[in-house]
Amino acid sequence: MIAVQGYEGQNVAVLGLGRSGLATCAALRAGGAIPLAWDESPEARAKAEEAGIDLHDLARVDWSGVAVLITSPGIAHLYPAPNRIIAAAYAAGVPVDNDIGLFFRSFATSETIEFEQPPKVVAVTGSNGKSTTTALIHHILQEAGRPVQMAGNIGKGVLSIDPLRDGEVVVLELSSYQLELARALTPDVAVFTNLSPDHLDRHNGMGGYFAAKRRLFAEGGPDRAVIGVDELEGQFLAGQVAQAPEDARVIRISSGQKLAGPGWNVFARKGFLSEYRRGKQMASIDLRAIAGLPGAHNHQNACAAYAVARSLGLAPRMIEDAFLTFKGLPHRSQQVAEAGGVRYINDSKATNVESAAQALQAFDKIRWIAGGLGKDGGIAALAPHLGRVRKAYLIGHSAREFALQLGRTEHEICETMEVAVARAMAEAEAGDVVLLAPAAASFDQYPDFEKRGAAFMAAVQAGLGHE
Repeated sequence: MIAVQGYEGQNVAVLGLGRSGLATCAALRAGGAIPLAWDESPEARAKAEEAGIDLHDLARVDWSGVAVLITSPGIAHLYPAPNRIIAAAYAAGVPVDNDIGLFFRSFATSETIEFEQPPKVVAVTGSNGKSTTTALIHHILQEAGRPVQMAGNIGKGVLSIDPLRDGEVVVLELSSYQLELARALTPDVAVFTNLSPDHLDRHNGMGGYFAAKRRLFAEGGPDRAVIGVDELEGQFLAGQVAQAPEDARVIRISSGQKLAGPGWNVFARKGFLSEYRRGKQMASIDLRAIAGLPGAHNHQNACAAYAVARSLGLAPRMIEDAFLTFKGLPHRSQQVAEAGGVRYINDSKATNVESAAQALQAFDKIRWIAGGLGKDGGIAALAPHLGRVRKAYLIGHSAREFALQLGRTEHEICETMEVAVARAMAEAEAGDVVLLAPAAASFDQYPDFEKRGAAFMAAVQAGLGHE
C-alpha cells in the first residue's frame, strides 16, 4: 500500500466506494488522514461497512472542516454536469482530486529517496491499446528480471501496490477520466498510444478529450515521452514536448509508416519493428511470428513498449525475447483455441468501431461475431474491412441494425452468443478465423465485456467437446 502523504490529522472526503475508493480510504488512514466516505449506492456502502470504513453522508457534510474531496473516476466532475456532491465542494472552495493525484503526491518517500536506484513510474494513456501496452511493458521488465508492478486501470488500484523496492518500475494504465482530474502527474516516462473519438460527452467534445490526455505530458514534464504520431494530435503533442527535432527525450512511434528525421524513432512496417536514432538504424525485430501480438494495432503496442524498455536501458535482444513469450491479454485478440485448422479469437474488448476495425485488419478469412449495444453510426465505418469477412454472425440489441450496414457481406442474425458460435463453428473451414469483435457495448446481454468474452470462450469449448 502507498500511504497518502500530506493530510495527517485532516478530514478527507471520499466519494465513490468501488475498488479505487476502498483502496483510497485505506491509504488515507495509513497516512494518518481521516476519510469521510460515501457512495450513492446502498450496495457499495454495505461493502464499505463490511470493510470497516465509517460512512458520512457527503450531501450533509460541513465542507469547512474538509481538506480535499477525492472522487472516483467514473463520477462526472465537469461535463455533462458535475455530480451534486462535487458541485458542493466546488462551491465551498474545497479542492477535488482523485487517487492518481494522491499516488503521485505520495510516491516518493524518505525511504525511496535513499534507494540506490529510486523507483520509476511509467504511465500509459491513449484511446486504444493502453492495456496491452501496459501489460507488455510489465512483461518485458519481468522477463528482464527488473522489479515491476502494474496498476491503474489494469491490475491493482494505484494506492494498493506493494511496498516499493530498490530499482522498481511501476507501470500505470491511465484513462482520460483519471488524467483530467489528477492534481499531480509526474511520471518518469509517459506514453501516448493514439487518439480516436471516445467519451466525448464526458469531455464535451474531441478537444476536451485530447486535452485530458495531454495533461500527462504538460503537468509534470516526464523525463521521456513516447508518442504515437499516426494521428494529427500525436504529431502536435510530440512537437509541443520536443525542444528540437533531434531531442531524444521524445521517442516517436508509428505503425505503418517509416519515420524519418534526426530524432529517436521506433516504427513497425510490413511486420518489422525498426529503431532509428539520428537517422541510423539501431535494431530490427520481426513481429510477424509473435502470436501474442497479431495485427498492425498490436505492432503499434509493441513499438510503444519497445521504446519504453529501451529508455529504461534494456537491450533490443532482451526485448525481442520477451515479445516471444508474451501471451496477450484476455479479451484482446486472445487466441482461445485452434482445431481443425480453425483459430478462435476472443476480442470482446473491441467495444467500438475503431477497435473492431483493428481486429478485422489483423486476420483473413474471418467468421465474424458482432453485435451488442451499438454506438452512434453503427458499423458503417467498417465497410473498407468487410472484404476479409466470409460471413458475419450477429447478436444482441443491434443485430438487425448491423445487418442493414453489411452490404453484400453474407450474414446471419443469431441473437445469442451460443447460437452464433455454434453456427460459425459448423460452417468454418481450415484456414478460417472465428473472431468475436463486437463493435458494440455488452450491456444489453452481459454486465461487462469480460463476461461476454467468457461466454464466447465457454461456447467454443463446448463446441469442441471440452466442457
